[in-house]
Amino acid sequence: MEFALLPSINAALVATDALIIPMTSEGLGATGQALDAISAGALSATVKAANFEAKLGQTLAVYHLANTSTPLVLVVGAGSAAEFNGRALQKVAASAFKALNTKTKHAYSFLSELVVTDRNSSEVISDVVRATLEASYRFETFKSKKTTDTGLSQLTLVVGESLANSEGQAAIAWGESVATGLNFARDLGNMPPNICHPSYLAEQAHLLAKNERKLSVNVLGEKEMEKLGMGAFLAVSKGSDQEGKLIVMEYNGGKKGDKPVVLVGKGVTFDTGGISIKPAAAMDEMKYDMCGAASVFGVIKALLAAKLPINVVGVIAAAENMPSGKATRPGDIVTTMSGQTVEILNTDAEGRLVLCDALTYIARYEPAVVIDIATLTGACVVALGKVVSGLFSPNDDLANALTEAGQRSNDRAWRMPVWQDYQELLDSPFADMGNISNGGPYGGAITAACFLARFTKDYTWAHLDIAGTAWNSGAQKASTGRPVPLLMHYLSSRVAR
Repeated sequence: MEFALLPSINAALVATDALIIPMTSEGLGATGQALDAISAGALSATVKAANFEAKLGQTLAVYHLANTSTPLVLVVGAGSAAEFNGRALQKVAASAFKALNTKTKHAYSFLSELVVTDRNSSEVISDVVRATLEASYRFETFKSKKTTDTGLSQLTLVVGESLANSEGQAAIAWGESVATGLNFARDLGNMPPNICHPSYLAEQAHLLAKNERKLSVNVLGEKEMEKLGMGAFLAVSKGSDQEGKLIVMEYNGGKKGDKPVVLVGKGVTFDTGGISIKPAAAMDEMKYDMCGAASVFGVIKALLAAKLPINVVGVIAAAENMPSGKATRPGDIVTTMSGQTVEILNTDAEGRLVLCDALTYIARYEPAVVIDIATLTGACVVALGKVVSGLFSPNDDLANALTEAGQRSNDRAWRMPVWQDYQELLDSPFADMGNISNGGPYGGAITAACFLARFTKDYTWAHLDIAGTAWNSGAQKASTGRPVPLLMHYLSSRVAR
């Protein structure tokens, strides 16, 4: 889809397929009022007759409005003007796209005339672009009959004189970059597990790096990991015929010698639970257990598009957790790359095992900051639902920066404790620690984060538990691509310092 910018124009004279105009609960905006005047009150009369209340995301299609050149005026509800924020803006932009029929190829959007309480004018442009591209996403790779008429191909944003320039174009580019990364992460998450296995993810990394001077890739197989002493990682991967991979992508967009931000993604491409096998119901959704890895891929894709001047290392701990004669058993004890030993009490707590060795490995990069992203615990879903991701960090500055990035990107996270008080729940009589809490089902997301914290003493670290936010369940199951927007806004804020 192409995006263009235009200064203020006479909406009645525009020759296009559709006009998108906002309306708050207080009434039509400036463009709507102008169209109402030109149509001798026909627009407001139609709104009234339809009992249109301008609720957030509500739409009303008005065809062949008198004295206008465009066949369709799409009125989009924005709710209360006083409460209209960035999250509301993205919902309005997405609703507008979804309400257009597939015959609409070109539309003019006047959404920028809305006053957004927590966004500047450039951010409004970026958010409209990103929300539109997110709404246009389809995953039809395995459909025998694919959609041929994709609808909107060009959206012109009417933004006024002050932003119909290079600043506005940069805002479009940023929105496109974030959406590109987000949708790439969604693609990977939605892939079936018989295709998206660790070797497939390694192939995707090499494809990303093809002809990209700023990106290099290195992939470690199980033999290399065995030499490094990654006993926890191998305890998970050895149960599968698919070889585990540690995939390292180095994006060198910043100055040589600048310490990188390291992103570590959990890439369990299918999680049966291993010997501690999961119930059959909804087990198909365990293909989404690699969504942490998918988000790291999405960030790298977005960085390449945005050309952000920062050094970032993306590390993917890719494995398949399967039950077999080679699989790890409850009661086994393994030695991690750090030298610490772990008693495996539940083989379904495998994510922390692949991550702990990856978190030890990345210390060699002398990172400025480390953030791991993982669909780690069902307990986090119980605690926070599917609205916000769980954020764990002993560092206040990093936690605050990630929280702010989540707010700015409408990809929110909520801070949870990683206090020393919880560490004793990981005590084991036979090893340095168990891989699950000895205190029963309580605080499971916290004790999982506390487990990871034992491997992150040498650098500033945060953990994002995205088990509730990485995908939607049920009949409309699909990857969300989160937290790519949060991470991209965080990286952008580091560049802006």
